Amino acid sequence: MFKNLVGLVSGGASGLGRATVERIVSQGGKVVICDLKTSQGETVAKSLGASAVFVPADVTSEQDVAAALEITKSKFGRLDCAINCAGIGTAHKTYNFKKDQPHTLDDFVKVLTVNTVGTFNVIRLACGLIGQNEPNADGSRGVIVNTASIAAYDGQVGQAAYSASKGAIVGMTLPIARDLASQGIRVCTIAPGLFETPLLEKLPEKVKNFLSKSVPHPQRLGKPEEYAMLVEAIVGNPMLNGEVIRVDGALRMQP
Repeated sequence: MFKNLVGLVSGGASGLGRATVERIVSQGGKVVICDLKTSQGETVAKSLGASAVFVPADVTSEQDVAAALEITKSKFGRLDCAINCAGIGTAHKTYNFKKDQPHTLDDFVKVLTVNTVGTFNVIRLACGLIGQNEPNADGSRGVIVNTASIAAYDGQVGQAAYSASKGAIVGMTLPIARDLASQGIRVCTIAPGLFETPLLEKLPEKVKNFLSKSVPHPQRLGKPEEYAMLVEAIVGNPMLNGEVIRVDGALRMQP
């Protein structure tokens, strides 16, 4: 369903975002990769040829995202789908009683700013370009897909900031879908479980094996390409709108 479509993927240089970028191109689409200057975005884009372009961008910057959209329009003529994969995490308890230290406010604000504000920043600007498309027979002009997490529902110890940021993405999915419905732009969110991402790759093998066994079925970590498959399914199914979809192998994290 990506054939002849133009996509923009934030956080597209690694993990879930990179898998989505690669799937868009492999299915005959074109893509703008948005990620930090320090990322592997340029390398990823070069490996995919003329169908991909890398634009360094901080999703929290209005100027950076606006510039990326201008390049999207000048390079490919339009935008059909925006996929938000950029995000960060932190692990701090609300209060560390052993050290008599509260969770730093700066860390909490940073996670909310990148994950929630960054996602909204891309949405609010990208929908302006998507809305310029000619509608199809359904009146549809394009799709926006966001990335939350099962932590929005099953947050663990030390995930107050991360869970709050992802819960906010879940919470804004339906109202934004309603906001953009009149312009024929659909909005959905994916809530992944435990996936093979750069964040989990840093963990010891023993820990990764333990986490894999906590997934009911299939009993393993999710693969980034499986996330990308769901993005493609959302883009291709015109009745998917305003919904949050868990992709987690039936995992429900216990405290």
